[in-house]
Amino acid sequence: MATKKIKITKETIVSMYMEFTLENNEKPKSVYQFAKLNGFTETEFYNFFGNLESIEKEIYTLFLEKTIELINKDSHYESYDMKSKLLSFYFTFFELLAANRSYVTLSLKEDKNQLKNLMQLSSLRQHFKKFIEEITTDEVRIQQEKIQKYQDKAIQETAWVQFLFTLKFWLEDGSPNFEKTDIFIEKSVKLSFELMNTAPINSLIDFGKFIFKEKMQTNS
Repeated sequence: MATKKIKITKETIVSMYMEFTLENNEKPKSVYQFAKLNGFTETEFYNFFGNLESIEKEIYTLFLEKTIELINKDSHYESYDMKSKLLSFYFTFFELLAANRSYVTLSLKEDKNQLKNLMQLSSLRQHFKKFIEEITTDEVRIQQEKIQKYQDKAIQETAWVQFLFTLKFWLEDGSPNFEKTDIFIEKSVKLSFELMNTAPINSLIDFGKFIFKEKMQTNS
């Protein structure tokens, strides 16, 4: 009896790619090899992706899209302020990463050139900045129209840098259930919002103490 052919979709290709990478401890060498090993044609592959690198970028974009889907299922989410929405995003996103930690760690630490590794996040970056734009409220904007668009871009870029710092911390976090990453998220998000106000010094000192303590423990 012939085996029923799996319907090839964007999601199935992503799943196959992640599985291959984890099982072989390396990425596929070519589209031809990858397609043949998984029982579909190159033509089917190119219906969804232009090359293997585009799958890597799509994986992280899918993590973000799933995160937004999940946080929007919370009936109270729309009533949250910007800070609460961002915290909700962070905690949900890093829960998804934790469920796929083996792949994420392998893919983001594969190359000694960190810039090359970060290229996988280029699509995620654009979607993340769009998310920040959507949740940015008038309370955190300067109400001068001439500088507002520049401020919005600054908020998005700052949020992205903060996200990368959080991702780096998570990749190095060996605490149970990544508890230290949760603390990092809470303190860094709190600090970023207080820096928009006039009295950030207490949060800055608190966050600095946390980072210093972690570095001391890492180096001891």
